[in-house]
Amino acid sequence: MIRVVHILGHVAVVVLILAAAAWTATAVWLQLSGLVRLIALGLLTVVTLALLGLWFADHRGLAMTLAALAAVTVGGWYHTIVPLQDRDWAIDVSRGVTARVEGDRVTLSNIRDFAWTSETEATPRWISQDYDLRQLDSLDMFTSVWSRPDIAHLLVSFGFSSGQHVVFSVEIRRENGEEFNEIGGFFRQFEQVLIAATEEDIVKLRTNYRKEQVRLYPVNLTPAQIRVMFLSYIELAQALEAEPRFYNTLTSNCTTAVWKLARNLKPDLPIDRRLVLSGRLPDYLTDLGVIPAAPAAERDAAALITPLGQRYDGTKPFSELIRGR
Repeated sequence: MIRVVHILGHVAVVVLILAAAAWTATAVWLQLSGLVRLIALGLLTVVTLALLGLWFADHRGLAMTLAALAAVTVGGWYHTIVPLQDRDWAIDVSRGVTARVEGDRVTLSNIRDFAWTSETEATPRWISQDYDLRQLDSLDMFTSVWSRPDIAHLLVSFGFSSGQHVVFSVEIRRENGEEFNEIGGFFRQFEQVLIAATEEDIVKLRTNYRKEQVRLYPVNLTPAQIRVMFLSYIELAQALEAEPRFYNTLTSNCTTAVWKLARNLKPDLPIDRRLVLSGRLPDYLTDLGVIPAAPAAERDAAALITPLGQRYDGTKPFSELIRGR
């Protein structure tokens, strides 16, 4: 029995060393480039082999000292990676929304209102709008599926009795020429940005040009609750304007960010795996009772708006068209 425990202990140490090396190698590969990357990976290989050799040569104290030095070095380097506001951003995420509040009046600046002509090309237009919080009367959730049905992007649209709509979307802030990957989202590769946009921009891009499966779910909240959610987005906009932060694939993505905002309404809002498997978010909201209870297939079929969006010809406002008006 003692021998088994001894062997398991060695296995655990090897797994820990290799796991730490794999994590460090991934961080180095994503954060560094060129000769610096090659040197760092070479040093990592040498240190990993040295740790394994020292451990199995019964130089355990020296191995632990080397491991501690390596951990401090890697941790110190990793904490020098900080989010920035002033990179060479891709045009569609080059401006995060900013907000100013005076009583019941909210002014949003840097609202994206691009005229898209393809998935990647558009005539840029950034606008400012004033909103009267007393006219807030609806909150709609859009989910947009582009590949795997379990993964969707989440957008939240607020409607006003004046006919205005503004959509908020928590997104990665890509640099020019940069593409998103889920692994990089765990390793501080992308900043986070809060985009505010018109529905004719951000929703039509997905229905008409990306041809994603976009669904609209009206969320059943009271006017007071809608106001709390809207102001939660305003607070997020102001926080990101004051201090940038990183996007994280698991803990700070388009759905978990909204979950954190929604806790202003319900502090005990349960965490759920469907916040990560965002394509299943409508099931989560159905369980919470904020979207109508119905068989999932019927509910999702009724919510699909991609065919409606693709009928857009400019004769009717896009927001009315996708709501079947």
